[in-house]
Amino acid sequence: MPARILDGKAAAAQIRAELAEEIERLAAAGRRPGLAAVLVGDDEASHIYVGAKQRAAANAGIDSRRVSLPADSSQAQVLDAVAELNADPAVHGIIVQLPLPDGLDPVAVQEAIDPAKDVDGLHPWNEGRLLRGDPAFAPCTPAGIVELLRRERVPVEGSHVVIVGRGLLVGRPLAVLLSAKAAGANATVTICHTGTRGLSGFTRQADVLVAAAGRPAMIGPDMVRPGATVVDVGNHRVDGVLVGDVAPEVAEVAGAYTPVPGGVGPMTVAMLLANTVRAAGGTT
Repeated sequence: MPARILDGKAAAAQIRAELAEEIERLAAAGRRPGLAAVLVGDDEASHIYVGAKQRAAANAGIDSRRVSLPADSSQAQVLDAVAELNADPAVHGIIVQLPLPDGLDPVAVQEAIDPAKDVDGLHPWNEGRLLRGDPAFAPCTPAGIVELLRRERVPVEGSHVVIVGRGLLVGRPLAVLLSAKAAGANATVTICHTGTRGLSGFTRQADVLVAAAGRPAMIGPDMVRPGATVVDVGNHRVDGVLVGDVAPEVAEVAGAYTPVPGGVGPMTVAMLLANTVRAAGGTT
């Protein structure tokens, strides 16, 4: 039987439809959600990502703003731009597109964002709340994965989740979310990484396997337990083709999987919109 596709594009469309009513309620009360993106330099991929986020925000009825700064901007200039957005009551969510040009400290810039407007969930204050089990804004990609698994009715509670990747953007926060004592979570989570010996021995134990190591096609079919759910966070362009961290042949072994593109990516953007609406006072 072919593996079931976990359609992030369809789930993200459902989330945007659910947000629409809340956005209009806030707008009627004079508080239309506003999202601002700070983009430094001319990195082509960053421009594409910010453009996609802005279009998604505008289509959802969220006011969208872009602050573009030249690549030779100083640290002080970037921090000043963030400070202006912090002080603007029409801006409820702020994102700083990474990577920043060489010479700029991304941690200092992230820490400069008002935690109440940190809709990427990367400020240390928000990271601490996440670890405590009381997140204000969870990072968008991990939150999107949890929401996709919930909407697709993938059994998580009591399952063994193996995450390949220990990064601050996906691996670590996802482990916290899925191991929390909460609905749609309560899993036993193992984190693997580049220092893990006998990686396939761990991945073959997974009921749910998440590949977030940033290496194209590193997860092959021999590394997956038959029938497991496989979540592919990878996003790489190889010979002009968009591929993930999971080899295509894994679809022949897995019970369910996220495609690339159309899996985790749309969910990341959807959760950014959801965080922005929450920052504006929404109940979503």
